[in-house]
Amino acid sequence: MPISAPVGLRYKSQAIPHIMSVHTLLLEMLSMTLHLRRLLLPFLVVLLLLSGLLSACSGQDADNDGHDLAMASLDEMPAEVKNAPALVKQAYQFAAANPDVMKGIPCYCGCGAMGHTSSYSCYVSGVEADGKINYDTHALGCSICVDITQDTMRLLKQGKTIPDIKAYVDQTYSQYGPSNMSSMEPSIIHQVETSTSYTGTLMVSQ
Repeated sequence: MPISAPVGLRYKSQAIPHIMSVHTLLLEMLSMTLHLRRLLLPFLVVLLLLSGLLSACSGQDADNDGHDLAMASLDEMPAEVKNAPALVKQAYQFAAANPDVMKGIPCYCGCGAMGHTSSYSCYVSGVEADGKINYDTHALGCSICVDITQDTMRLLKQGKTIPDIKAYVDQTYSQYGPSNMSSMEPSIIHQVETSTSYTGTLMVSQ
């Protein structure tokens, strides 16, 4: 009568090949993972290099937009302007620093009835003898005023002249109401329309 191996031994002898096969599988998976990492590493390096090149190109494009726009400081502006959304603050800063430009750009929000004679009037009500600017808060609540000013800034960066910008504003915004420059004397209109130069300075932070 054959002598049977003990039950415990039998189970162990059957489990050993199973454990070895799992161990082998894990080693193979680890080897494949390392192999894939070696294969993917050059691609990742290339992608990083391309990403850096694209960022550099986009940065150069931004630097070559054209003029640096003169921007007034927010320090002397009313609290309402300081607390306004970013685009509104930018519009006030640009308008205050660029009267020669803004006096040549009309507004179409209907503010001509208030005595405004250009987009500049939507932001500045007057300048005192010592240079102190008195601000008009009208543009704080007028999206048309701000949109026209943002378009003016964008087009200046593209190198457009003041007559070019005025023509764009006339075509784009005349659907919303009458130009507030229609009440200006013809000689003044001619003067601002023929002013084509823009001298920009670096943006002033607040």
